[in-house]
Amino acid sequence: MVRDSEQVRDLATRIQRLKVEIRKHDQRYYVEATPTISDLEYDRLLDELKQLEIENPTLITSDSPTQRIGDAPVEYLEQVPHRVPMLSIDNTYQPEDLKAYLERTEKLLDGESVEWVMEYKIDGVAASVRYEHGELKLGLTRGNGEVGDDITHNIKTIHDLPLRLPVQHPPEVLEVRGEVYMTNADLADLNLRQTKQGLDPFKNTRNVTAGTIRLLDPSIAAGRKLRFFCHGIGQANGLSSGNHLGFLQQLQEMGIPATPNVRLLKGTQEVMRAVEELDNQMPDLPFEVDGIVFKVNDFAQRERLGIRSKSPRWLIAYKFERYEAITKLLAVSVQVGKTGAVTPVAHLEPVNIADTTVSRASLHNADEVARLDIRIGDQVVVEKAGKIIPKVVRVEKHARVGDLPSWEFPESCPECEAKLVRDDGGVYIRCPNPSCPAQLKQRILYFGSRPGMDIDGLGEEVVDLLLESRMITTYADLYSIREDELAALVWPRKRKGKEGKLIDVQFGSLNAKKLVAGIEASRQRGLSRLLASLTIRHVGPRVAKLITRVFPNLDSLCNASVHELADIHEIGDAIAESVHAFCHSEYGQQTLRGLQNAGVSVSEEVPDDVGESPLAGKTIVVTGTLQRFTRDQVKELIEKLGGRPSGSVSKKTDFLLAGDKAGSKLAKAQSLGVSVLSESDFERMVRSFES
Repeated sequence: MVRDSEQVRDLATRIQRLKVEIRKHDQRYYVEATPTISDLEYDRLLDELKQLEIENPTLITSDSPTQRIGDAPVEYLEQVPHRVPMLSIDNTYQPEDLKAYLERTEKLLDGESVEWVMEYKIDGVAASVRYEHGELKLGLTRGNGEVGDDITHNIKTIHDLPLRLPVQHPPEVLEVRGEVYMTNADLADLNLRQTKQGLDPFKNTRNVTAGTIRLLDPSIAAGRKLRFFCHGIGQANGLSSGNHLGFLQQLQEMGIPATPNVRLLKGTQEVMRAVEELDNQMPDLPFEVDGIVFKVNDFAQRERLGIRSKSPRWLIAYKFERYEAITKLLAVSVQVGKTGAVTPVAHLEPVNIADTTVSRASLHNADEVARLDIRIGDQVVVEKAGKIIPKVVRVEKHARVGDLPSWEFPESCPECEAKLVRDDGGVYIRCPNPSCPAQLKQRILYFGSRPGMDIDGLGEEVVDLLLESRMITTYADLYSIREDELAALVWPRKRKGKEGKLIDVQFGSLNAKKLVAGIEASRQRGLSRLLASLTIRHVGPRVAKLITRVFPNLDSLCNASVHELADIHEIGDAIAESVHAFCHSEYGQQTLRGLQNAGVSVSEEVPDDVGESPLAGKTIVVTGTLQRFTRDQVKELIEKLGGRPSGSVSKKTDFLLAGDKAGSKLAKAQSLGVSVLSESDFERMVRSFES
């Protein structure tokens, strides 16, 4: 059919609009994880584009979304040199080795403060992707670091990566390094297709990714839904960022997905705290990780640190020993936490993993259950990494026998039967009833824990006993417990007597004396500790301390507006609204006044004239070695006198407290005109105020 020039222009315009629209939806789905249309609507757009291009082949361009699998199979993989070598990463498995590396790096930088970027170490296949003038031109495996296999034909099938960067002025050359990977859910679906075709299932996501990325036929790779996360840079012209976080932000703006949930940590202590958190509880992730990577954020510091023969000095991987096993899912139950979050729990046929018997694993939330498509009777892969709580990685769908029914999340709380509600825009489903018995138990436990009111003797069995006997129904009830009544309580389970018979056993006077003493000691913990113990959303020990520094008693706190709370340094709208809502809710008012009437301290010991303190409202950085204070002592003193301790020097710094071997922070403070205090100067300031 012959078309006139106007018809051709109209077709070209429609094709271009479809390309732009599809690219936007790819960005929202694969990079931002916020799709705005259904899969069916997306497929209709893509089908229309395909049909128009079939009818008008002269209008097909290499960056069209239809060309992701347009290449013919290659005969073999060519080897191509890397313009910038892809170096390896040093690994460590022990926290003490990691700490030694961090401290050694700081010494190499003459004691300068170091910001560390923490990223997940994705368990996939390392690759380099090169854009020239915005168009994807080359994809290489790492190979030996100097030369890699050309996998461009398969890289183009990855929807995460734009075929053309969606920016007006792309860099002349942009080479990004990252990890090609597969999600656990996609592996489960792939294995189901494999077995239906009479083929063997794949063992894990890394193996299938490594094999797929090197296939000669891109149509097979396209069907396996590989993904990509960027975490590094090779050759690049035109990037302006001076640090790693800025670089990742620029990538996101160009439509390239960066490693998710990146954290910025200031100094060795923050890094080690983050490691301890992850050692005990990794967040639920839809992909496999085998560790975490720590990188120096500042590019200038990286340049000074340099590289060894095969690896940079400015990054290290802290790896987990991973173990997994396959077992049968026997049941799914739900448990209610202290904030009302209802968590599904998998009950498993006991299986040995890393010398421990595993029979339960968290399923995290309703969305995770739906993603796994988990069903009672399924064979499931359970993983344990280091000390991390076991988790269900995926369902072996290909091993499913019969038509097993889907597990449905309950609509009502299993403890109090209140109708469950989902967080606005969130993944958690909660019981909204603050009087729910399950919530009460978890809240009382946290109230008595070390981060809370630190009540010695208030463990889980004791809390169960107190609740079952109806001796307590609120926090305040703890403070009216009588020692004699407590001693007379009988444990719910019989114990073996001297003759081996089961007998009732009382709580006992010694246990009662210890618990009552612990409760009494907690009366004077102060308002900050009290707030941190009440399970107010977003409020932990640090936030509570920041709030009570400004509102040091219950009346001032309850009279504060959301705006006044949000104006506190480091307190934003979400925390302010949460605290205000708690203080003005019926439950919150009853709780706070009940504790006050029970004789619990609802104020903080803050000097009346702290506003006249030379440190009030000031930002103070401490550097070097102090002779008469530990870092914790000086930080506590600064906070007590109304100051704000900080870890880095900037134009907003008011004072630098410099000890021996102050290093680069001292030089920076002097260049910025920041007032420098010796330890003696600091002591005189504090002494003059306190006297």
